[in-house]
Amino acid sequence: MRRIFILAGALFLVASPVLPTSGAQAEEKAPKIVEPKLTGKLMLGKLAFGSYCAECHGEQGGGTDKGPPFLHRVYHPGHHADGSFYRAAKSGARAHHWKFGDMAPVPKVTDPQLENIVKYIRALQQANGLF
Repeated sequence: MRRIFILAGALFLVASPVLPTSGAQAEEKAPKIVEPKLTGKLMLGKLAFGSYCAECHGEQGGGTDKGPPFLHRVYHPGHHADGSFYRAAKSGARAHHWKFGDMAPVPKVTDPQLENIVKYIRALQQANGLF
């Protein structure tokens, strides 16, 4: 009798990874991104971000399969200062935190646009509790 229980338990463990789930476990979803109030330079930053950054980093900085999210603690101002965004856009960046590969320079972005983009990224980060 004991062998039957052991055998039944072993069969259950072997078969359980392929058994369909009942849906009781909720599907993990990306958290909703909080948009800060946008006026002036922040609105210009959002527009420039959409033109130069969103393809890889997502419309609101949440990342894509091409680039990392800016709404991550690794981009906290204490770890990546504002200058790191300028350098990455102007000169490119070597991959060092993520496995997306190196970032190429963004040749057409201007210094005033970069200033507004960085302000927009920091406002997004602050609105989403990064700092």
